[in-house]
Amino acid sequence: MDKETQLKQILQERVLVMDGAMGTMIQRHGLQEEDYRGERFRDHPLSQKGNNDLLVLTRPEIIREIHEEYLLAGADMIETDTFNANRISLADYGMEELVYEINLTAARLAREVADKVTAQDPSRPRFVIGTMGPTNKTASISPKVEDPGYRAVTFDDLREVYAEQARGLIDGGADLLMLETVFDTLNAKAALAGLEEVFAEKDRRLPVMVSVTVVDASGRTLSGQTLEAFVISVSHARL
Repeated sequence: MDKETQLKQILQERVLVMDGAMGTMIQRHGLQEEDYRGERFRDHPLSQKGNNDLLVLTRPEIIREIHEEYLLAGADMIETDTFNANRISLADYGMEELVYEINLTAARLAREVADKVTAQDPSRPRFVIGTMGPTNKTASISPKVEDPGYRAVTFDDLREVYAEQARGLIDGGADLLMLETVFDTLNAKAALAGLEEVFAEKDRRLPVMVSVTVVDASGRTLSGQTLEAFVISVSHARL
């Protein structure tokens, strides 16, 4: 039985519980610059403190432990430590060339822990969500007040960025993919286009989820849509 069929079958019977935040769990460890760098990146010219996704390479035991804590607390699904593991966000740390490796390794780590806990109770399968954050750029809004037509990123840029990330997550063993904390619908549409590209390339489809952020009491996203409008905008995708 493929994962999508298995997921749908279980969802007919009960609610599936996801894990919680990765960032705050990492903060509890009080990591310093040297922890993020490890030996491999000891001489990297840019500061790496706060580059949580890099920890899958430099401190994998911490990420493994966090995944296991969530599963033992009752989570059915754990998210990979890849919220910022895309070329745009990793550019802040000068780590763009590590996109595939970080995503591949993060998915493998989560897969290893999920399989370990599933083996302890095979009646309750655990799933790995390949998580993909929103990047720190928006395709809908200009970051320059004096130039409303300016865009810091294009649709095609984002499509390629998300496709690159997805390849690593799929190759590492993720069961499904999630576009997380979406604040710009155009970014999400570019991401969905990138995922379709990768599914066609690999001749294999994974289930896709989207989480969207409402920024204030008006009930709208940062790019100005109501939730209903957002859902209609992405209704072409198989979510």
